[in-house]
Amino acid sequence: MDSRFIQGSVAATISALIASTEAGDRSASDALFSALYSELHRIARRQLSDAGPRLTLGPTTLLHEAYLNMSQREGPAFPDRDRFMGYAARVMRNVVIDHVRRRGTRKRGGQFQITTLDDEAGAAIAGGEELVRVGEALEDLAGIDPPLADVVDLKFFCGFSVVEIARMRCVSERTVQRQWEKARAFLHRRIQETMR
Repeated sequence: MDSRFIQGSVAATISALIASTEAGDRSASDALFSALYSELHRIARRQLSDAGPRLTLGPTTLLHEAYLNMSQREGPAFPDRDRFMGYAARVMRNVVIDHVRRRGTRKRGGQFQITTLDDEAGAAIAGGEELVRVGEALEDLAGIDPPLADVVDLKFFCGFSVVEIARMRCVSERTVQRQWEKARAFLHRRIQETMR
């Protein structure tokens, strides 16, 4: 059997599951999650590796927390698998940031514990704070220019290539590359401003 036929069939199935999920079909939502599980798990592992080695959240837990958040959402529809994956990556990023914030609150006395930090633990918290700054800067970018924020989500958090993003957005690779560079410049500038 031709691999293009199989890929087309899988894409059609995923599209149908997304449409059924958007219509409120709970069983389609579960089937969609199952069909995309390995790819979503890959994104969860990537999110956690970006957050630093000392995070006490595993990829399976992150994925399941994101699924719970996504299953309760009310909002825009997803026309295709790639936009759905971009949304899933954003949800996972927000779960990680919330986890880092809660952990930081506990470290600063939120649970009334006195702790001493060795250099390694201090570096892990600094890495978590950096993730929070990136998340906040990305939210600012989404408020100003949502397509640029989408490019960051798809490239950085989902791991799609410039070629794949160009194809899914029906634009040239050069356009995606310019958007990526513009978004990176904005994020860098915004993060630098928050560190002053």
